[in-house]
Amino acid sequence: MTTATKAPGISVRGVGKSYSGVSVLRDVDLGIAPGEVHGLVGENGAGKSTLLKILGGVVRADHGTLTFDGEQVTFARPRDAIAQGVSLISQEGALVPALTVLENVFLGRWTQTAGVRRAAHDRKRFDELIELTGFQVDPRSRVDLLPTGVQQQVEILRSLARGARVLAMDEPTAVLSEHEKDNLIALIRRLADGGTTILLVSHFLDEVLGVADRITVLRDGALVATEDAATQTPRSLVRQMVGREIDMLYSTPDPVPDDAPTVLSARGLRRGPVQGVDLDVRAGEILGLGGLVGSGRSETLRLLFGADHATAGTVQVDGATLTRLSPRRAMAAGIAFVPESRKEQGLVMARSVSENVALSSLPRRRTGPVVRRTAERTAVDTVSRLVDIRAAAKDAPIETLSGGNQQKALFAKWLLCSPRILLVDEPTRGVDIAAKSHIHHLITELARDGMAVVCVSSEIDELLALSHRVLVLRHGRPVGEFPRGTAKEVVIAAAFGDEGEPT
Repeated sequence: MTTATKAPGISVRGVGKSYSGVSVLRDVDLGIAPGEVHGLVGENGAGKSTLLKILGGVVRADHGTLTFDGEQVTFARPRDAIAQGVSLISQEGALVPALTVLENVFLGRWTQTAGVRRAAHDRKRFDELIELTGFQVDPRSRVDLLPTGVQQQVEILRSLARGARVLAMDEPTAVLSEHEKDNLIALIRRLADGGTTILLVSHFLDEVLGVADRITVLRDGALVATEDAATQTPRSLVRQMVGREIDMLYSTPDPVPDDAPTVLSARGLRRGPVQGVDLDVRAGEILGLGGLVGSGRSETLRLLFGADHATAGTVQVDGATLTRLSPRRAMAAGIAFVPESRKEQGLVMARSVSENVALSSLPRRRTGPVVRRTAERTAVDTVSRLVDIRAAAKDAPIETLSGGNQQKALFAKWLLCSPRILLVDEPTRGVDIAAKSHIHHLITELARDGMAVVCVSSEIDELLALSHRVLVLRHGRPVGEFPRGTAKEVVIAAAFGDEGEPT
């Protein structure tokens, strides 16, 4: 197996980057020691991901210098960074969907003798990587059929196969279960102990504090501080990130009224990993769906919305069965769906903020083929204020917004449809602490107003804090239902196969 050679010392001096005249990085100076786990934290839009992309050769800085082991380097493309041993693992991913896991891991780096590929040798290399990481990934699986969290594991395997000396990781645990997060954090520590330098961007502050040697805080594109992790706390980091104190607690939902009617029901839902799911949700209730990656959580939401067609089972709204269920029919019945990936499934990234927010409710503001633009602007402005979308202009492409504002726009898009049922998958994936707090309060306010909510989250703490009940799935079946206040360890045990004391 290819192993990393000694990691370089990295020096960033005076690095700046602007887009359309807006500075996203401003004269950043940063030193990173060989074999260090260096955390980068800040609000969405603070410049963290841009800095990683500059180090990974995806983006070129407008000015400033990058030095490895005292030698100035210029990365014009990712290939240049890879040649220096830098591997970028981004939120968007960079795999070839139609190829297998094994093909992606060794893409362009097959073992060959006289032009003939040595497949058995590569499989042995793959097995060694699996043993090192502890991942459970089938090398024969097509990447596009794998859950997002497993795809991320494939990217890590590919980086290690390249013998990366520097791993730049952007939100690597955002879609992982608690167990998988713990395994990845342990792997990061092992790699660093072996001499690999790790740059870690994460919104999970406890996670960064637990594994990083030093932490750099960015705010509005500028470096605020670089300090030893041992001297910091979540609250001190948040204060530096946002420039003020912020309520870091989850919002508490109101109790569900005793006479609240059942709004959404499902019986015997089946397709793929979903092997028989029953659930009921009342008006004003937040039902959490828990379980490991691959347990059928996200797939259940897709079946409820008609994005995938169930091979068996029924979905009812107000006791009426939705036949030939499709997204159009689900929307007509008052169901909205915030998917796991806002970039691939929820938003049209090249279109404007306004167009994205207005898209799902367009028929409401159309007279024949003509869209009433004044009504559209009024509706978009109203809902944007409600969810606190912060954009320089509503006609700006939504891809220019931070992840947190993109996620808020996704919620706004569905709120304009006035839904009665909200299905939300990973509501705060990849957003900063301020946006997370706002989204939590938004969800509890919607429930307080009578909306029925089904929420999937890989963060057990988030799920337990937001939900009135948590239904745990394992192998596509419900294995336990837990009331609010249940200990985190009990829910995790159920997901792994020890149901504890479900009610």
